[in-house]
Amino acid sequence: MSLDTIIEFNNASIFQSENLVLKEVSFTLDKGEFAYMIGKVGSGKTSLIKTINAEIPLVSGEATVVGFSLRKIKQKQIPYLRRKLGIVFQDFQLLTDRNVHDNLAFVLKATGWKHHNEIEQRITDVLDKVGLTNKGYKMTHQLSGGEQQRVVIARALLNDPEVILADEPTGNLDPDASTEIMNLLMDIKNNGRTIIMATHNHTLLKKFPGRTFKCDKDQLTEIDQAEEIDFAGLMEE
Repeated sequence: MSLDTIIEFNNASIFQSENLVLKEVSFTLDKGEFAYMIGKVGSGKTSLIKTINAEIPLVSGEATVVGFSLRKIKQKQIPYLRRKLGIVFQDFQLLTDRNVHDNLAFVLKATGWKHHNEIEQRITDVLDKVGLTNKGYKMTHQLSGGEQQRVVIARALLNDPEVILADEPTGNLDPDASTEIMNLLMDIKNNGRTIIMATHNHTLLKKFPGRTFKCDKDQLTEIDQAEEIDFAGLMEE
């Protein structure tokens, strides 16, 4: 493992409930890399992401994520692992009973931030990063889908994570909003964060090249984007 390696899997088996969905998973990702996970529904993309953030335990093989061994991690260590990971969901999972600012403040307080001035400064910083400087007072339902996803990315950045895990982050967005979100994610990558993104959107892969891993028939394989990918076979059934 090099000093720049952020994620490393060696011969790992990925399970969903009792079902083996991926076997013999081996790959490494370094600081500042962008990787796509593609594959049909149920092929293991989301299960792999949930394994990386210790939502699904690793019971076979070895994996290290931001310095934590997923085989040896103790329950009390999981919150510390997750502070180094930012999660971006397709369905936003924002709190609808409070405004943008208070959504972000809730997460900071839940992860141990106590000083009002520091909380306010951090919220200002992340909203500025995602281009929503003047939207903190808005209720989430007053925002467009693209703006809501920007809030989700701001939330993911709050604790200055080393890795962003994005599960279909453009799945509910129109093409223009999808492009804006991808530009934002690329900016985040260029600032040295590693990003793993599960997607079905083949247009984005062509427009924003990155390492590409395909989940298919219990296997995770890295494919050359120059090859013709069978995108029709990867679409949701």
